[in-house]
Amino acid sequence: MKCRKCNKKAVINMRQHKLALCQTHFLDWIPEQVQRCIEKYHMFSKQERLLVAVSGGKDSLSLWDILWRLGYQADGLYIGLGIDGGSHYSAQSQQYAEAFAAERGLNLNIVSIPETYGKTIPKIAESTLRGRAKPCSVCGIAKRHIMNRIAREGEYHVLVTGHNLDDEAAVLLGNTLNWIPGYLVRQWPVLEANRPGLVRKAKPLCRIYEREMAAYALLRGIEYVYDECPYSVGSTTLYYKEILNRLEADRPGAKLNFYLTFLDAKKKGLFSPQADPDLEQIHACPTCGQPTSAPGECVFCRMIKPG
Repeated sequence: MKCRKCNKKAVINMRQHKLALCQTHFLDWIPEQVQRCIEKYHMFSKQERLLVAVSGGKDSLSLWDILWRLGYQADGLYIGLGIDGGSHYSAQSQQYAEAFAAERGLNLNIVSIPETYGKTIPKIAESTLRGRAKPCSVCGIAKRHIMNRIAREGEYHVLVTGHNLDDEAAVLLGNTLNWIPGYLVRQWPVLEANRPGLVRKAKPLCRIYEREMAAYALLRGIEYVYDECPYSVGSTTLYYKEILNRLEADRPGAKLNFYLTFLDAKKKGLFSPQADPDLEQIHACPTCGQPTSAPGECVFCRMIKPG
C-alpha cells in the first residue's frame, strides 16, 4: 500500500478516513489534526499556560509530545496512585513520565497520593467502600480533585487530558444507554471554568482514534507503560469499547460519526444546561476550598479522613 501524499510505502491505513500514509506524513498529519481540533473548539492559545495530565501511557505522553512540537507552553502533571503490588504499575508509569520529560527538557509536576495523604488509592477505597467495589471511582475523584488543585495553584490557564476518541465514544455510549442527562450535558471537548474554583479543561485528542495514537507513539519512539491498570479488568468502559470496536470493524468511521453527530446535536440545542441539576449546587468545600456539589465537605475530603 502506498502513501496517499508521496507514493512511498504506507505504515498505516486509516479506513475510516480512506487514508494511507507513510511514517513522515503520518507524524505530520496527527499534529495537524490536533491543531485543527484545538482551533475548532477554541480550546486554548499559545499564549496560555497548559498543564497536561500524564499517566505514563501512550495517549497522554503522545499528547504532551504533540503540544511540545506545536509550540505550546505545556508542563506535565503525574499523580502517583500507589497502585503497585505485583504489577509495579504506578512505579513504572512514573518512570516513563519522568524519562519523557527529561529527554525533552520539560517540566513535570509530581504528586504522590501516598506521600501527600498517607494512603494509597487501594487503601482509600478499602476504607471508603469497605471492600465492596473496585477503587476506580475513588481514583477518579482523587485525580480530578488533585488536577484541579495543582492547575489552580500553578496558575495554569487550562488543564489538558489525553482522552482519545475511543474514550469519549465509550463514555457517550454508557451515558446514552443509561440515559444520564447530567453527564451528557457536560460531555464536550472543552469544559469551561463556569464556576468559582474550576479550571478550564480540554481534550485535544477527542477526535483521534486510539489506534492512531498507538501508531504515533510507536513511530515517534515514545516509551510508555503498556499494561492497563490492574483494577480496570472487567470495567464497563472496556466493555463499551469492545462493542464499539466490533461496530467499527463492520462500519469504518462509526465511532467518529457517533461522537461527532452527538456534538453537532448538542450544538443545535439537544441538551440545555438546565438538564444538569448539579450545576446550581456547586459551592466551596469548607475544608479544602475546592468546588463541590456535595453537601458540606467535598467527597475527596471525606474520603481521605483518618479512620
